[in-house]
Amino acid sequence: MADPDTPLPQTAAELRQAILARHDTLSKRLQHVARYVLDHPDDMALQPLSVIAARSGTQPSAIVRFAKSLGFTGAGPMQRLLRESLLANNATLGYGERVHQFNASVDQSVSAHGVGSLIDEFTEGDILALQNTRMTIGQEGLAEAVALIRKAQIVHLAGMRRAFPVAAYLAYAIPQAGKPTVLLDGVGGLSYQQFRAMSSRDLLIAISYHSYAPETVSAVEAAATAGASILAISDSLASPIARHATQTLIVRESEVRGFRSLAASLCVAQALVVGLAYDKERRPQRAKTADLDAS
Repeated sequence: MADPDTPLPQTAAELRQAILARHDTLSKRLQHVARYVLDHPDDMALQPLSVIAARSGTQPSAIVRFAKSLGFTGAGPMQRLLRESLLANNATLGYGERVHQFNASVDQSVSAHGVGSLIDEFTEGDILALQNTRMTIGQEGLAEAVALIRKAQIVHLAGMRRAFPVAAYLAYAIPQAGKPTVLLDGVGGLSYQQFRAMSSRDLLIAISYHSYAPETVSAVEAAATAGASILAISDSLASPIARHATQTLIVRESEVRGFRSLAASLCVAQALVVGLAYDKERRPQRAKTADLDAS
């Protein structure tokens, strides 16, 4: 039940904050709905409950119970809030719908054109994911992330399992921009010792996607205990690595025939590294200009 003393969310941003604040107190079924609301606000804003239930793998009654747990009288008012916010911000509509249409066309393509058409499917899926990443992160989000890296004394990197290639790339590239970097790989069972090396002057970049690698979650918890800043790269604000993060960059990769890409994640990683290098090169010039202006 909703707390009667808690004000009803009035904007999409307030709704996100309310969901994140209550997430851990919800049942597993309602946490599933919460994740879908956070990850697919356009679907929640524009689609009927029957479609949302089918896409999210839940029941319409669960969506209604979730809305009521936040203080709404039902799902309709919550959807209306999201729809009004979407239109007020002139957000691009239909990304989720385009993804669903793309997935529906996959089987027809291979049936008609053979296995070679897979190159079209994977590239089209990555294009959609890259377009979405550009919208969800934005220029300001990337600039803030670069600033976190720049201010850190040492950058620690945690990305296990599917996310490991992204962490490995960052471990190779960030030192090229002059920033000391440590890859937390847990080799030899030394994860605990590696985690203990983090300090309050450092930054942990953690990369993980559903279903989140426990080793990466442990690294985030250790960084939070040490007082280090945390930059999370993940697919949801409800992600366990986003919970303690100073900043979270939302990246939702494409998935074709059960295979998830890393194209958008590597694009973000490269943008971070190049942004850091550019910022480092420009800072002395900006300082010199400031000194001349002061004199």
